[in-house]
Amino acid sequence: MSALFGWLQQLYTFLALVPFVAFFIVWVAVYYYTKDKRKATHLSMDITTLFLIGSVAFMSRNLFDSGMVLWTIVLLFLVAAGLLGNMQTRLKGKIDLIKIARTLGRLGFVLLTACYILLLFMGIGKYMINP
Repeated sequence: MSALFGWLQQLYTFLALVPFVAFFIVWVAVYYYTKDKRKATHLSMDITTLFLIGSVAFMSRNLFDSGMVLWTIVLLFLVAAGLLGNMQTRLKGKIDLIKIARTLGRLGFVLLTACYILLLFMGIGKYMINP
């Protein structure tokens, strides 16, 4: 059991270091089975968000020496889920958890991709200044 857990941890670590490889792998697999580009793109965005969370947290921990970013990201996702649930309750009178998860996944993908690119360039700059 620990060997399987170790293998899964290494797989997550690799895919979190290069999250867009995960995007490409999922996109190709989903498109191969469904032949639907839109569905493949949306599912790839949702899954890549999980890897971007780990990647952004790791990069920010290395740049700023703070482990707080992971918990800040989780907190922001929870607050956004609460706000979306409140909005759905006010508009429709019920909560659709699937729509909330999809919205959070896609919004998180966009924001975390921007953070990933920003942190990547900041890391390159920091390495160039202090090799």
